[in-house]
Amino acid sequence: MPFHRFEDLEANFLTPHLSTGKAPVIEGTYLYFCLIHKVAGTGSELHYHPNELLVFQVSGKADTLVGKDRRIIGPGMFVHVPAYARHSIRATEDGSCRYLYIKDKTWTVVGLAENEAVPEKAMTVDEVNRKYRAGELNERKVEADASRVVIEGLHTCFYPVIESLAVPRCSAQRETWVIGERLAFGFFEVPSADQETLVTGEHETFTYVLTGTLHCRVENERREITAGDIVHAPRGTACRLRVQSDFARYVTVRSTPYLEHRIDTMSSEEREQARIHAKAN
Repeated sequence: MPFHRFEDLEANFLTPHLSTGKAPVIEGTYLYFCLIHKVAGTGSELHYHPNELLVFQVSGKADTLVGKDRRIIGPGMFVHVPAYARHSIRATEDGSCRYLYIKDKTWTVVGLAENEAVPEKAMTVDEVNRKYRAGELNERKVEADASRVVIEGLHTCFYPVIESLAVPRCSAQRETWVIGERLAFGFFEVPSADQETLVTGEHETFTYVLTGTLHCRVENERREITAGDIVHAPRGTACRLRVQSDFARYVTVRSTPYLEHRIDTMSSEEREQARIHAKAN
C-alpha cells in the first residue's frame, strides 16, 4: 500500500538503552522512514551506526551533535549524519520535539554506543526492546579500540533548508536537494495550484506532506493527500503529485544508485549480519 500516516502505526523505542526516541517505522526495500518523538530534556547518548542518517526537524528544538559540531536546531533544519559518524540528538528543556528520521537499510535502525564494536549480528527493534526489558543490555560489552565510530573530519553536516515551517509562502517554486552517499533529501515549495510534479520511478521514494493539499497517483492508486500524509513509491514505480491548494510544502527522500547496488549485491552473510530481511515493526 503506497499511502500511510504515522499515527496509524505502532511506535517503538528504536534503541532503548541509548535513546528515549520513540517512532513508528515504515520499511521500504532500501530505506527506513520514521518520525521520532522525544520528550523535553531527553534524547540519545553519544552513538553511531553503520548506515547513513537524514534528519529533518518538524517541531520543537533539539540539541544536536554530529562529530564535534553541536548546534540547537529547530523546524526547517536538515542534518546529514554520514555512516559511522558520532552523534546525539536531545530535545531541549523547553519542550518536546519531532523530526523525520531516515536511514538506509544496510543496517537496522538500532544504534551502537560510541565505544562499542560493530557486532557480528545486528539487533532488530523487537530484539533490542525485549533484551532491554529483560535487563540483558545493562552490562554492554565495551570495545573502544574496536569501535568504528568517526569523530574527526566530518565537515559541516547542518543545512538550514528553511528559516521556519511557519514562514510565509514563497513567490516561486523552490526545490532544494541534499544528496548523500546513500540517501537524498528534497524540500519542495510549490506556489500554484494544478502544477504537477513527477517523483522519478528510478529510485525508491518516500514523500511527506508538510502543508497544503495534493492529488497523488502511484500506478493505479489515487488519493488526495494533506499534511502528515506519506506516500511510498517503490523503485520502478512513478509517483505523480499535483498541487490542489494555492500552496504546498513537502519533502521527498530517495535511495541513490550506490545504495541500490550495495543492497542488491549483498551476500547472504552480509544480509544476515545487517538483519535487513527482518521487519522493524
